[in-house]
Amino acid sequence: MGVPAFYRWLSDKYPRIVVDVVEEDIKPDTIVQPNPNGQEYDNLYLDMNGIIHPCFHPEDQEAPSTYGEVFQSMFDYIDRLFAIVRPRKLLFMAIDGVAPRAKMNQQRSRRFKAAKDATEAAVEEERLRKEFEAEGRIILPKLKSEACDSNVITPGTHFMSSLATALQYYIHLRMNQHPGWCNLKVILSDSNVPGEGEHKIMSYIRLQRNLLGSDPNIQHCLYGLDADLIMLALATHEPHFSILREVVTTTGQQEKCLVCGQTGHSPAECEEKPGKKASELNEKIGEVKKPPFQFVHIWTLREYLEHDIIIQDPPFVVDIERIVDDFVFMCFFVGNDFLPHMPTLEIREGAINLLMAIYKQNFTSMGGYLTEDGEVNLSRVEQFIQKIGIQEDNIFQKRARLLQGETDTMDELKAKLKNMLREKSDVLSGGGELEDSVRLGEPGWRERYYREKFEAKTVEEIEEIQRDVVLKYTEGLCWVMRYYYQGVCSWNWYYPYHYAPFASDLKDLDQLEITFFIGRPFKPLDQLMGVLPAASSKALPHHYRPLMMDPNSPISDFYPQDFVVDMNGKRFSWQGVAKLPFIEEDRLLLETGKVEETLSAEERLRNCISADKLLISSRHPLAPSVIALYNRYAYMRGQCQVEAIEEIDPIASQGMNGFIALGNEEPCPATIPSPVHGMLDITNNQVLSVTFRNPPRHRHIAKPPEGVKMPTKTISQADIKQQPLWHEDTGQRPHSQDRSPGSSSNDAARRIVQNSLQQRNNSANMTGGGQERQQRQLTVTSPGGGGLRDPPSPNQHKSQGRGRPVGPPGYPVFTNTPANLQYGRGQNTQNISGSPTYSGGKNMSSHYQRPQYSGAGYYPPQHQAHQVIPRAPPVHGGHGFMGRGGNPLPGMYSAHLSPTPVSPVLGQQAFGGPRMVTQNSYVVSENRGAAQGQQGKGRGGRYSDQSRY
Repeated sequence: MGVPAFYRWLSDKYPRIVVDVVEEDIKPDTIVQPNPNGQEYDNLYLDMNGIIHPCFHPEDQEAPSTYGEVFQSMFDYIDRLFAIVRPRKLLFMAIDGVAPRAKMNQQRSRRFKAAKDATEAAVEEERLRKEFEAEGRIILPKLKSEACDSNVITPGTHFMSSLATALQYYIHLRMNQHPGWCNLKVILSDSNVPGEGEHKIMSYIRLQRNLLGSDPNIQHCLYGLDADLIMLALATHEPHFSILREVVTTTGQQEKCLVCGQTGHSPAECEEKPGKKASELNEKIGEVKKPPFQFVHIWTLREYLEHDIIIQDPPFVVDIERIVDDFVFMCFFVGNDFLPHMPTLEIREGAINLLMAIYKQNFTSMGGYLTEDGEVNLSRVEQFIQKIGIQEDNIFQKRARLLQGETDTMDELKAKLKNMLREKSDVLSGGGELEDSVRLGEPGWRERYYREKFEAKTVEEIEEIQRDVVLKYTEGLCWVMRYYYQGVCSWNWYYPYHYAPFASDLKDLDQLEITFFIGRPFKPLDQLMGVLPAASSKALPHHYRPLMMDPNSPISDFYPQDFVVDMNGKRFSWQGVAKLPFIEEDRLLLETGKVEETLSAEERLRNCISADKLLISSRHPLAPSVIALYNRYAYMRGQCQVEAIEEIDPIASQGMNGFIALGNEEPCPATIPSPVHGMLDITNNQVLSVTFRNPPRHRHIAKPPEGVKMPTKTISQADIKQQPLWHEDTGQRPHSQDRSPGSSSNDAARRIVQNSLQQRNNSANMTGGGQERQQRQLTVTSPGGGGLRDPPSPNQHKSQGRGRPVGPPGYPVFTNTPANLQYGRGQNTQNISGSPTYSGGKNMSSHYQRPQYSGAGYYPPQHQAHQVIPRAPPVHGGHGFMGRGGNPLPGMYSAHLSPTPVSPVLGQQAFGGPRMVTQNSYVVSENRGAAQGQQGKGRGGRYSDQSRY
């Protein structure tokens, strides 16, 4: 979803969720002292992409010229975050690995647009340089930089491989020298571990809950800039959860002046005089302004939602946990990284207010909640979204009226935009006009939409495309919900259109056939080929580049030199839709498979799957277990040593469950060489490093854990702002609808609004002026109603309508296999398909059966080369909750596969070679049920080889 828009809406509507951070000087001895923010945290999770990008291309200082400078900047940034949060048990660093196909399309669009903008900027820079030179002005020379293309921040590149090495060095350095790090566990999940960083973190949190020894009152803090982190935190149902984020005051990277090298003005406006000493300029450039930070407290947001989403006269006692889940789901409709937002719904037009109002009005008539434990009740969703569709004409008509009002005030608007950084991306500032060939709000808008956006030419084509768009969009809603609550249900699914349907198009949803296959993630180099433009081809191995650059390449059409950016009625270029061709998976993998044999040893490692790394001090209570593991299996070599795995003692690990395993690296080398110029090698190292694997996959229980002590409540009904809906807003402001005194006094939230006021005004000018752009919400419930105070009774919230379709529930039933099978790594050489045994096992929890392990005799299945998996006959979804589908059918890809090469890196393993067809985290037979599935007779979940996606 749009990060600035959503966060502004959230902090404006629920201001007390935001609290300013109190910072002290970063000193090793102060970090062990109590947190000055009055809140102690156990675990700190870092979504590392929110650190990499600001350090790679900073907005307020000179850009780094080498990777080493990037790494040093990152070390300082992490030090600052660590000093703010002061975690006492765990630091988890998660870098984006290979993403699901659903996310790759968004990555591809963003990287292609970045390359296009860079090309245009380079042309403009060259023109300005020549112009200034002709005037006799002295300008800074154009410096060559190793860190010039941010597209290298993608798994599989040399930069990402170097980053993993640098972070391991940094962790060793801090744990050897700083007292605040000595008692910590540190998990590093680098870019060779599949999955987006934030979702790897959430998977860890979900799989640690409700297990033996786990703390129900653990205090979580997650750093990151994505608004999705707030929704993901809500989905964990962990009440003690905070998001740490920078106070964002601008929405784009500032361009540096060619004359002085600073930001904030154009070369034409530069006041530096020709001939000014370089030392004076460098002195000014070197001044670094540190952005302030804020906490977003999830427990306060939960309180706001409890008071805001009150159901009038409910047919049963309403469960706030289910309400929270439905709120997360409703926000998907305004757009996210996997689906385009509906034309009907814009955050800046109060779309979330509208969704909440419709939900409260129609909760009883819909029959209850929209979701349950990550599953979507399509029958109720259809009723809900059709109520939104009724408002479409009014929304589009008001949008059209305000667009006309904007055209009438263009002169004033241009004057306001003159000195703003976003002016260069503003269509209107260049004398252009907003593109709106669809003309939403005028009669015939639906037909024009499908003709213009989907290139449908006849009524029949419109109907056919509309049906498929609805199917794929509904699949997307189900996919995203599962992704948020249970993890990836299909690595290969993606939404195959650039635009979304209208709300009123979503009909007959409970009759749709929805099937997902778990599939397999791309290899890192294959993902690079799928998301990078030809302009970034240098990030690829030598023999991969012609596939992008050569006009005769069989897949050259995937890499257009130019492409259309459809402004789609929007005003700024970054809001446009890049009309790029979608990658055809089979064609791409066919061609990359031909050049894989040309990879060097280093490039093969970059193309591997690896596992998370756990690092601890030799003084940590878990250290004896690690040393014992090493002593027990040190005689092994190769793959046998990599797969030597033992269960973690949750007492020694301070409540963390899972498994540790050895690799081919020494767990505690005496010396750690420095990968950064100017930094010293680490000698006399006292830090241990092993592979970490999560506990076996088990159902995520979407409610606070048993034994939790809920935070003291501070929000009341008086804190809820009552606002009219945007499309019904006349612009008049009754005094009773103003913000309550309690909420208006929050300095942190007020500053967010003030800092973003300039951007808000720009956006609001597009949708109307003055009071109309304040986006108010209509009150549909009276204070005090809703029955949210009483706990729900057992069996009270059963799904209504027909029973669930044949197939497994939305989580694995068979979960007694170690988590190293989550991505299908390793090989089951003993044909183990039932219950592998582990030594020393005991019942950890009532929620899943602990595996038993007999030692080195168990070998997980090897990772097979990525295959294009055909769509199997879909499972017929029943009335209500969505249908379920199957994994790749067993027995389909077992022939003529070569053994998997062993990676010499700890926990890493190459993709190629045979592998068992696996369920999310368990082994299935190669042939069981194959005949039925291939003949179209397999039913979702009937056989053990069916997906639990």
